[in-house]
Amino acid sequence: MSNTILPVAPVIPFGAWPSTISAAQVAAGATPLSGLMLGGADGCDIFWLAGRAAQAGRSTLLRYHGVHEEEITAMPYNVRSRVHEYGGGAYAVDSDTVYFSHFADNRLYRLDLTADTPEPQVITAAGSQRFADLAIDRQRARLIAVRELHGDDHGQPHNTLCAIHADGSEQVLVQGADFYSSPRVAPDGSALAWLSWDHPDMPWQGTSLWLAAIAADGTLGEPRRIAGSREESVCQPEWSPDGLLHFVSDRSGWWNLYRLCRDGQRTEGLCPMEAEFATPHWTFGNSMYGFRSASEIICTYIVKGVSHLARLLPASGKLEAIANPYAEIRELRVAAGYIVMLAGSPTIPLELARIDFTEEGVEILAQSIAELPDEACLSIPTSISYPSANGRTAHAFFYPPCNPAVQAPAGSKPPVIVIGHGGPTGMTVNTLKLATQYWTSRGFGVLDVNYGGSTGFGRAYRDLLKGQWGIIDVEDCVAGAQALVARGLADEQRLIIRGSSAGGLTTLCALTFHDTFKLGASYYGVSDLAGLDADSHKFESHYNEYLIAPQPAAAELYKARSPIHHTDKLSCPMIFFQGLDDKVVPPKQSEMMVQALKARGVPVAYVALEGEGHGFRKADTIIRTLEAELYFYQHMFGLHDATASAPVLIDNLPD
Repeated sequence: MSNTILPVAPVIPFGAWPSTISAAQVAAGATPLSGLMLGGADGCDIFWLAGRAAQAGRSTLLRYHGVHEEEITAMPYNVRSRVHEYGGGAYAVDSDTVYFSHFADNRLYRLDLTADTPEPQVITAAGSQRFADLAIDRQRARLIAVRELHGDDHGQPHNTLCAIHADGSEQVLVQGADFYSSPRVAPDGSALAWLSWDHPDMPWQGTSLWLAAIAADGTLGEPRRIAGSREESVCQPEWSPDGLLHFVSDRSGWWNLYRLCRDGQRTEGLCPMEAEFATPHWTFGNSMYGFRSASEIICTYIVKGVSHLARLLPASGKLEAIANPYAEIRELRVAAGYIVMLAGSPTIPLELARIDFTEEGVEILAQSIAELPDEACLSIPTSISYPSANGRTAHAFFYPPCNPAVQAPAGSKPPVIVIGHGGPTGMTVNTLKLATQYWTSRGFGVLDVNYGGSTGFGRAYRDLLKGQWGIIDVEDCVAGAQALVARGLADEQRLIIRGSSAGGLTTLCALTFHDTFKLGASYYGVSDLAGLDADSHKFESHYNEYLIAPQPAAAELYKARSPIHHTDKLSCPMIFFQGLDDKVVPPKQSEMMVQALKARGVPVAYVALEGEGHGFRKADTIIRTLEAELYFYQHMFGLHDATASAPVLIDNLPD
């Protein structure tokens, strides 16, 4: 019998645990992956975008060619689009030619991958136009794209569908609607399908799917509406190999797959079910299904916030599960012999994965996190549902504190950080994120909430937020914290709420109008709804008509929901983080709150960041904000090391 005495883990209070997951490691591992596409001479090359935090957040294009990975766009090229400010759909591939939007000048470039030393060649002229959702029209040797033309009068831009010819000339194909997306050319080049919508709707509220023949001169014939209305959200139109137009619609209350029948008149559902085969159109180029053949669709769908992968046979409506290790499948592309996707799970960071149809297992081509902590150090979330206000049920993922190297004092309970996701029309997922493990490894619990209004739970759940922003989301976050306290999983006196963008409004409202939370952190959060309307970009300029109510009749309601007008009710210490180049939520939204709290003597910290917009991309920013946020929480809860240097100034600290 062994006499080995195992070391006893030291007893350290929750929230003060030492951790091997540093802010620098979070920043180094924060490699966003997006923009998945197939191309190459044989259509078997895999392309994707990766964020470079160490290069000021630059987005670069990579290719998996044969058996190796190569970077296609070197410095200083930044493959991003600013259409709708959120971008997406920033590049397209035609055989061995890549077309992309360069973020610095919003111009389109061509890159010949067969050249000995490929060098991007500019196509479009300098100007105020931006491009996204690029589609290849091979028969006419041109691109078709969404064009957003900005004027010199600082008014709203003009959106169209536009053809870009080889010489860089631009030809408007469709205009008149406020917004366009998803131009898709039929396989034989005979027709074009696209989506449009108008103010005040957002694309997850109501869109229209259009179809028009392409004439010999490249112009479009008379378009006809295939599906959609102000009450029906249509997205992801795609052509099958045999020329049938497919799309996703929520006409049943769930985003399900449909297609246009061969008679060209009727549409039919392919697999009706209470599941979401789409996500909200915040960015261009989203793909959650593709065709293995004319008779077989590979798709991913979401049930209660968790993704599933399946094979769909449209002729019979049969849906067959495809085994895989993932709980989130963010993007999916299908080749004749394999599936490639961006996916993750509670123990797997977002990664680029390939599943071959003839072999078992998954081949990993790229990962968003290069070095992972030991799995024993990872907090594995539990999916929970709990009662909220007015008989509703809300949903969330709970991450308990986890660090095998330490233990908490007997009988103590952890501080818990409640997160309200951005959007607010969006959802949180349980894919492994070092930013979450940064907190759990230090003895904080994390509750990531899919409040009423989130996607992934059907249109009825999504529409709970209609006219109720700042109420439903807040109530569900408050109820989540209270549910954890009732279950003995959280310290009632050390509850924290944090959020970014729309989640920042949720945070500010929770702290202003409720007394559940003791601290808060706002990342570029909304504090003044009227000010948000006045400063907002075109895409979201009418969003509040859905979330709150139409102006001007809603002026008093806007004021009632805006924390900036109720700072007399806010007495919880807060920390604010704000990019000074933010065009979605301008800096003055945070600055007004900071000044109001300073004036009232409430402890407050403010971190303003040069060169950052809506969402932080730079490595030094990620490090700075995480360390400042941790210091703020620990200092306010008396858990800080008094000898450590302060990464942030906290005003109004008591003597």
